[in-house]
Amino acid sequence: MSDQTNSQQPVQEEPSLSELLQIRRDKLAALREQGQDPFVITRFDVTHHSVEVKDHFEQLEGQTVRLAGRLMSKRGMGKAVFADLQDGAGRIQLYVRIDDVGEEALAAFKKYDIGDIVGAEGEVFRTKRGEISIKAKTITLLSKSLLPLPEKFHGLTDVETRCRQRYVDLIVNPDVKRNFIVRSQFIKHVRDFMDARGFMEVETPVLNTISGGATARPFITHHNTLDIDMYMRIATELPLKRLIVGGLERVYEMGRIFRNEGMDNRHNPEFTTIELYQAYADFNDMMDLFEDLLSSAAQKILGTYQVEWQGERIDLTPGWPRLPMHEAVKQYTGLDFMAISSDEEAVAAAKSIGVELPETADKTWGNALYEVFDQRVEAKLIQPTFITMHPVDVSPLAKRSPADPRLTERFELFICHSEMGNAFSELNDPIDQRQRFQKQVELRAKGDDEAGMMDEDFLTALEYGMPPTGGLGIGIDRCVMLLTNNDSIREVLLFPTMKPLSE
Repeated sequence: MSDQTNSQQPVQEEPSLSELLQIRRDKLAALREQGQDPFVITRFDVTHHSVEVKDHFEQLEGQTVRLAGRLMSKRGMGKAVFADLQDGAGRIQLYVRIDDVGEEALAAFKKYDIGDIVGAEGEVFRTKRGEISIKAKTITLLSKSLLPLPEKFHGLTDVETRCRQRYVDLIVNPDVKRNFIVRSQFIKHVRDFMDARGFMEVETPVLNTISGGATARPFITHHNTLDIDMYMRIATELPLKRLIVGGLERVYEMGRIFRNEGMDNRHNPEFTTIELYQAYADFNDMMDLFEDLLSSAAQKILGTYQVEWQGERIDLTPGWPRLPMHEAVKQYTGLDFMAISSDEEAVAAAKSIGVELPETADKTWGNALYEVFDQRVEAKLIQPTFITMHPVDVSPLAKRSPADPRLTERFELFICHSEMGNAFSELNDPIDQRQRFQKQVELRAKGDDEAGMMDEDFLTALEYGMPPTGGLGIGIDRCVMLLTNNDSIREVLLFPTMKPLSE
C-alpha cells in the first residue's frame, strides 16, 4: 500500500538550464533594486592568497586576512555555512557564521551562487577536522556569475568545449592551469638561459613581402595602402641572419610563426618558436646548447631528468646520441645509402621497402634518403636523438658537409618520434645560396606551394659577408608538451585554432 502511495507522489524535477539562467538574472535584478549592484565595485584590497595562508599557517593563525576568488561550493544552510573559495593560487575553506557576520549578511550569502566572485575578510583558523580555513567577518559580492559552472562530478571533459571555452576549463580543471604555469616557466627559463650566454633578444617583421626561411605554405594577406600581397612569416631565419651580417654576433627571437597547413595533435596554424644564431659557431655548438637548454629546463622546472611522454619514459640526462641520417636509415632499415652512387639506385632502393617520393620532389639520392628516414625511421626514435647530416636537397639554407657535398651540417632533435628542433651550420656562400633558392623557385613553378622564394635582399646581405654561423630553431609548444606529458598541442595552447561553430 505504501509503495502505491509513493508512486502517486509528484516527482520533483530539476530546474532547466533556462530556468537557472533566469533565476540568476532575477537575483542580479534584486541586488540592483536594493542598491547592491556588484558590477559597480571597482576593486578589493587582497592581502593574501589561499596557498600563502596554508603555507604560513603558524605565523598567520588568528590574524585577519583578505582574500578574493570564486565560490566553488557551499555546504550547510543553518546558522553557519562552509564554502570553498578558489583564487589564482588554489582553494581555501570559508566559514561564514551568523554570530560573526550577522543575520542579514548570512542570509545574503546563502543566496550567492556557485561561480560568484566574492571578497572575504576574516580570521585564519583550523577547524576541528584540521582544515585550515577563514572565519569570515565580512563577505562582499564582487561579481555575479550569470552562467552556471559545469556540474560537479562530470565537469568540463569534452575536449572541443574545453578548448573553445578555456576560461571555464581553467576554472573547473585545476590540472589545466599547471600546463600553462609550466609553459610560462619554460619560456622564462629559455630567456634567462639565452641572456646568460650573451644572446640579444630582437624582434623581426611578422608581415613579409617574400615567404622564406622554411618550406611551408604561408598565410597570404593584402596591404591596402601599398596594394601588395604580403605573407605572414613561416620562420624568422632570414631576418635574423641579416643581423649576423650586420655584426650582432648572438641574436634570438621568440615569437609566433604562421603556417597555412594541416591541423592535428602536433600542429596548429600558429605556434611559438625560438630561433637563435651565433657567429663563429657550427651545428655541433648548437647541439650542445640545445641539450643543455632542454635538460636544464626539466631539472629546474620538474626537478628531474626523467619525464613521461606519450606513454614512454624519457631520460633527458645530458649525453644524447648524435646519429647521421644515413646511419639511422641503415640501422633501422638495412639500406646503406652511402654505398649507393646514383639517383636511380637510391630511388629504387627506397621503393624496395615501400617508400615513394612525393610527386613534386626531384628523384634524387638525397630526397630518397630523406623520405626513407621520414617514413620508416622517425617513428622509432623514442629517447632524445640528434639526427645529423641531412641531404642538401631538403636543406636549402644549411652549409654542405666538407666530407660529402651531398649532405649538410644540419641536425634535428627527435624525442618520442617528435621533432623538437632544427639547426644548421648556416650557409654563408651567396653563390651556393642563389642556386638553392633557384631550385626552390623551380619547385614552386611545378606546383609546390610550400617551396621558398628568391630573396634578392638576403643574397645581397650574404654578399657583404656573413661569418661562419650556427643557427637553431626550437618548437616551444613541443617542449612544453614534453614537460607537461601532453600528447596534444591544444593542451598547451591557451587558445588553439578551432573551426567556428555552425550557426
